[in-house]
Amino acid sequence: MTLKSIAFVLLALAAVHPARSAEPAPGPEAIVQKQLEAYNARDLKAFLATYADDAELFEQPSKLLARGTAQLRERYAARFAEPNLHGVLVKRIVTGNFVIDQERVTRTFPEGTGVQEAVAIYEVQGALIRRVWFIFGAKTLDPKVGTERR
Repeated sequence: MTLKSIAFVLLALAAVHPARSAEPAPGPEAIVQKQLEAYNARDLKAFLATYADDAELFEQPSKLLARGTAQLRERYAARFAEPNLHGVLVKRIVTGNFVIDQERVTRTFPEGTGVQEAVAIYEVQGALIRRVWFIFGAKTLDPKVGTERR
């Protein structure tokens, strides 16, 4: 068999059996979306799996809210116990490895149930969320049950 024949056979085999490429790593938007879905499902394990082990959460600009898996677990285990917890994505902007979400979150606050507007700025490194900065907006509490309307 000549070199030309061998090259032809190899090319033919490659066409019939193309090399399998590794699945591309999910991009920042997909990772943040997976995190939001786990949040709404109150699936703590899946939620934490989207974060780096040393992830940090801040209230903008630099007030540390949680650092590392243990603190995230503690913070969100309590949050996920709220029966009405649900986040709604209002708007999303993606630039490079940053995802900026405008969210409307239904929660049970110490003063009652309601909705809070928020902006979350996610920094994704590799396939994990590394840092999040939150800007919390106004809370709107549900009207009291049994309150007379005039």
